[in-house]
Amino acid sequence: MSDNDFPKSVSMFANVYSYMGLPLSRNIELADVVVMGIPYDMGTTGRAGARQGPQSVRLASGNLRWEEKRWPWQFNAMDRLNVIDYGDLEFKPGESTSMIETVIEHVGAIHAKGKKTLCFGGDHFVTLPLLRAAHQYHGPLALVHFDAHTDTYTPEENGSQEYDHGCMFHYAPKEGLIDPAHSVQVGIRTEYNTQSHLFEVIDAASANDLSSDDIVTAIKQRVGDMPIYLTFDIDCLDPAYAPGTGTPVVGGITTDRALKIIRGLQGLNIVGADVVEVAPSYDQAEITALAAATIGLEILYVMASQVD
Repeated sequence: MSDNDFPKSVSMFANVYSYMGLPLSRNIELADVVVMGIPYDMGTTGRAGARQGPQSVRLASGNLRWEEKRWPWQFNAMDRLNVIDYGDLEFKPGESTSMIETVIEHVGAIHAKGKKTLCFGGDHFVTLPLLRAAHQYHGPLALVHFDAHTDTYTPEENGSQEYDHGCMFHYAPKEGLIDPAHSVQVGIRTEYNTQSHLFEVIDAASANDLSSDDIVTAIKQRVGDMPIYLTFDIDCLDPAYAPGTGTPVVGGITTDRALKIIRGLQGLNIVGADVVEVAPSYDQAEITALAAATIGLEILYVMASQVD
């Protein structure tokens, strides 16, 4: 790092420009993991505003900077991984195709270098181009998907167009991006066609009744040794824990349970991840943004646990 580079910050309130105070950089050569924001919400069908999600998550992450080692981990993830904040991707306003092409170009180049990614949305539609980008380098992926909705709906079913935040996992298997036989969805509590559904589902009622260890075991059995893409729609959490989202659904899991499940995924090869659907205009006291920032940090620790 040169004297002109912006240094990593540990302050909870000063220079809160990047996620976790990470260096703002687009030099991916020296990075192990690249964090970025994708401020897109044109696929939203309910309450809009997720384009401000990356900004709110970065601000909320200031509350996490003071702790050298995130509890209960016994190491500092940043000692094991070189992580940079790539900033937000910019694309032509109002053009979904521009967003898709931009994501594939930038994220594809990162995966081509053997790096991992953690992206903050934006609405959940951004996961489709993120999967396309990761697939270019890793081939078919196992999907670990936390959500209140399956997002497997066809345009005919949800009465929308191609660019919709409820269709990604209808298209992804058809494009060969993910293998549904090795993919699992956790926290589902809205209608879907159970007869034709390709994914294993641990619905919210079951996720609330089972132990976290049982859920982790089921996930690991399902994904096997495939490379994994983890996507976390913040509405997987009950609205009591994440009010600031576009399509809140009561009966979700707690933040504590989500963190325990993610923490249990250490040992798996997570090559990319995202946390999406934070809509700060509906948030209260940064509850949702802080949950998203913390979930993102937990994912980084899981990635770091693979490094000696």
